[in-house]
Amino acid sequence: MIDRPAFDRALAERAVAAGAELRAGARVSSLDIDALGVHATVGTDVVEARLAVLACGANYAFQRRFGFGLPRTYLHTAQRELPAAAPSSVELHFGRDVAPGGFAWAVPVARPDGGYVRIGVMAAHDAPGCYARMVERVGDRWGLSDRELPPRQKILPLGAVDRTYGDRLMAIGDAAGLVKPTTGGGIHYSIVSASLAADVAVEALATDRLGAASLATYERRWRAELDDEFHAQQELREVVTSLSDEAIDSFFELAHTDGIMPIVRATARFNEHRPLIRALFKHPPARRILFRSIVG
Repeated sequence: MIDRPAFDRALAERAVAAGAELRAGARVSSLDIDALGVHATVGTDVVEARLAVLACGANYAFQRRFGFGLPRTYLHTAQRELPAAAPSSVELHFGRDVAPGGFAWAVPVARPDGGYVRIGVMAAHDAPGCYARMVERVGDRWGLSDRELPPRQKILPLGAVDRTYGDRLMAIGDAAGLVKPTTGGGIHYSIVSASLAADVAVEALATDRLGAASLATYERRWRAELDDEFHAQQELREVVTSLSDEAIDSFFELAHTDGIMPIVRATARFNEHRPLIRALFKHPPARRILFRSIVG
């Protein structure tokens, strides 16, 4: 877990130090692109540019307008940070009644004024209801008092949009649907795709070749770097979301008794899940659990 406001401030400071102009509290209400450039309405101003990058998170109004499409798969999330009188350890909760298609979490957070817990869920439907049940499930253990505060709700993309480039336009990170299908994490892929987009943008601006044919290089590069990883994670997601609660419990029991943890230690990487996924699919006891669940 990271302190997201502090992380965003650090990124903003680095951008400004590199020469970027930052407009806080300003919303882009419209975006128009023609042969002369990009025209963005920002508050009461119109900003002119040669190239635009969509880095607007899981908000897809401009993607729909410019034919980029929508993420192939998405979940709903609900999360809130609450004061905790008795901070505990990180908790992950699984199950069809807990968070269908996803999972729930409780993560301790230390603040200058005391302890907090970040409680959240990612689910295929009824994220607010799943969140409320999660709060009640862990509330006594964490010493929660303000249990009625509403969570912050968002859409969580789990697959890329149809196209991430166009004339004078590219989409990165969550705005492109580049998120881990396994956990929903997106910061790493936002940074990777932003770096690739920046490299393509520098070349395109220097040569004044800003059409879709030129900017297509960006999508080819991120697909070459990330497609195999996304495919493996999506394959695991499709298998795991078909499991019964009993099969999920069997996997956790297997981790305790059959040597899965050495495989995890040998292959797991925080931002690269494919080696671990492949190793688990080759592990005979794990394969038996998957087969029984799928055919049963």
